Amino acid sequence: MGNGNRAQQKRERNAAKAKGGEPKSQLKTNAAAQSVKCKTCFQTFQSTTSRTMLGDHASNKHTKAFEDCFNAEDGVAR
Repeated sequence: MGNGNRAQQKRERNAAKAKGGEPKSQLKTNAAAQSVKCKTCFQTFQSTTSRTMLGDHASNKHTKAFEDCFNAEDGVAR
């Protein structure tokens, strides 16, 4: 067995590893993270969205208070 054969085996192993998985996409993960929903317009927000941003959405888009559009436990307390 010469070096040429070793190189060919290594290329075959690397090609098998490269085929291993399906393409990596964040779309499904991002869709699952959209767990906060506005009660008025049903727009979704990521669970990491701060309460101030949710409050801004409620006041700017609907001229309502945070409690009118979202549950009390929604948003990251900041």
